[in-house]
Amino acid sequence: MLAGENYVCGRDLATVAFLSLSLGKPLFLEGEAGVGKTEIAKALASGLGRKLIRLQCYEGLDAASAIYEWNFAAQMITIRTAEAAGNADREELQTELFSSDYLIRRPLLDALQPHAEGPPVLLIDEVDRTDEPFEAFLLEVLSDFQVTIPELGPIRAVEPPVVILTSNRTREVHDALKRRCLYHWVDYPAFERELEIVRARVPEATETLSAQVVAFVQGLRKEDLFKGPGVAESIDWARCLVALDAVALSPELITDTLGAVLKYQDDIARIAGAETTRLLDEAQATLAKAS
Repeated sequence: MLAGENYVCGRDLATVAFLSLSLGKPLFLEGEAGVGKTEIAKALASGLGRKLIRLQCYEGLDAASAIYEWNFAAQMITIRTAEAAGNADREELQTELFSSDYLIRRPLLDALQPHAEGPPVLLIDEVDRTDEPFEAFLLEVLSDFQVTIPELGPIRAVEPPVVILTSNRTREVHDALKRRCLYHWVDYPAFERELEIVRARVPEATETLSAQVVAFVQGLRKEDLFKGPGVAESIDWARCLVALDAVALSPELITDTLGAVLKYQDDIARIAGAETTRLLDEAQATLAKAS
């Protein structure tokens, strides 16, 4: 199924994804940025024909942004309308104001609702960017697939969503959260696997160009860089080169397009010039040896 969605992965990742679906347990994926953690959630949603609900995590994320909040503007309009009409039954008005009609469902609550196509795929992306209090909110969701709204009580999923959590390991996530999940470390792929990924995602690139891109990027990862390129950068770079009608790499072409691979000026300055030629020569030597 993943291959049908152009997601290329090894047996280990495919197995843990299968177990997550079979057992109904959340899948916690950890690894460097750009190795395909987010993409597997997209591939699963597309392959299963389910809705993808994405919660992009960030520092300071709270329950109001992730679970729910009340539509205060609509509530105020209802209050003003009731006052103008002379409907002063405070208890009845309060019951109406805090009903589901005035509830704004954020990603976590939305994922617990019934969906016509079946339980959605809930992607909790870069959970390591949040703080520990927010992790406590997630424990109830991942343990019982429910959230508690004080005015309405607990809301539980009839059918649990497929949950994928990702982390770039900028900080350690608490053990209590990890214990509720199946865990898998997503590493940089070997040359053959990465070449297969680039071919699948950029089929219009020539065989020579795809192989040179992968060999060069893998060489870059061995350098002392502030941030090495991920698989996502390999794909982006191949697409840039195709847009320039390139059929093979050259030092000049690499220098002109390094911004597609490296995202920090210090890294670009380090690789530009003679280093570019050296890395290209090493990549071509590696390809020649492999053939």
